[in-house]
Amino acid sequence: MRAISIIYRRELGAYLRSPFAWVIAALCLLVDGILFQGYVMSGEQLSAIVLERFFYFSSGVSIGAGILLSFRLISEERQTHSLVLLNTSPVRDTEIVLGKFFAALTFLLVLLLLSFYMPLLIKVNGKITFMQVAVGYLGLWLIGAAALAIGLFASSLARNQLVAGVAALVMVILMVFLFPFAKKLDSPVREVLQEMDLWWIHFQTGFMRGVLNLKDVIYYVAVTYFFLLLAVKTLEAKRWQ
Repeated sequence: MRAISIIYRRELGAYLRSPFAWVIAALCLLVDGILFQGYVMSGEQLSAIVLERFFYFSSGVSIGAGILLSFRLISEERQTHSLVLLNTSPVRDTEIVLGKFFAALTFLLVLLLLSFYMPLLIKVNGKITFMQVAVGYLGLWLIGAAALAIGLFASSLARNQLVAGVAALVMVILMVFLFPFAKKLDSPVREVLQEMDLWWIHFQTGFMRGVLNLKDVIYYVAVTYFFLLLAVKTLEAKRWQ
């Protein structure tokens, strides 16, 4: 735990000092704001639908932020040869991955909280509950955490940061479009692939509408755990090459 804490503080400090991280945050908030003003708040409609639209667009921003914040985490260390120092120190690969992941997850949470004023504007002008907003933001955080884990796994695979970023983007796109692809298949493969989809089943029908389903929470936690485990195993395999 002490090693995880040290790596976590180091990585979080790097995020807070890095212009790159704040540029990502600024771009995400800018895109969120433009979409909010241009599409969410356009015309007169029920406040619940306005909130759904906000979470619809914000989920894409959260996924994008997760990829951008994570694809450099290990590949950059490998390029600068600082990963060698970590590998030769008494630190396990699990501690390296978890320390970096929790730091990125904390910065993602900060980024999401900076957009909290948008649903508050909906609440002031309409009738939505705080629980609907809280559930939606939990969904944004969980889907962002899954994207972070995928990006971290891609970063552990590739030495080049650009390759890692492209690999993470491809994996996320494939998981997001599992649902429309699965609709063309026969049962029971269709049902299995649909449940594995990253967005349509677990975010759109639940968190986006302010509905908290335990199975959706378990799904995102499981996806995050799976890709973090893959990242750990990849580092372990490369350590012995």
